[in-house]
Amino acid sequence: MDALLLPFRLIYRGLVWFANSPRTLIISYLLMIVVAGVIYGRVENRSPADAVWWAVVTASTVGYGDISPVSWQGRTLAALLISTMVLLVIPLITAHFASQLIVDDDAFEHEEQEQLKADVRRMRALLEEIAARQGIDLPDLPPERPVSGPGSAAPPWARSGRSDRRRRPR
Repeated sequence: MDALLLPFRLIYRGLVWFANSPRTLIISYLLMIVVAGVIYGRVENRSPADAVWWAVVTASTVGYGDISPVSWQGRTLAALLISTMVLLVIPLITAHFASQLIVDDDAFEHEEQEQLKADVRRMRALLEEIAARQGIDLPDLPPERPVSGPGSAAPPWARSGRSDRRRRPR
């Protein structure tokens, strides 16, 4: 089963790498325009300027109609260019810019989270020590549940996917 999923995992990793680099996105967009323009120019016997103009207009899905493919090879190229742009490149560019807008600068870093957990453990130990000196019985801690975030040690089937905590109404 893993062998069957390997190509899809590699494609997924490639897309993630591709999407997380604006430089790669822009270079690939420009490369796609140039390559499509060169191929179109050869297939449809157009000048390089007309061919690149056609590629830009087609990739942007504007479609002025001043230049359009006549041969089946040109039409196939147009379909591939439009599909690639609409289904892959434009969504990746949009997702990249959207992810830059929603970055939470107040979120704790991993090291800060680990330090907070260590501090809470120390406070719990001190509280148990003080309670033992005073003869007070502390309630038992609830059993630990696996962390459900990405990169957690919990196996995927043990992750909850949703938090049990609800926000208080304001």
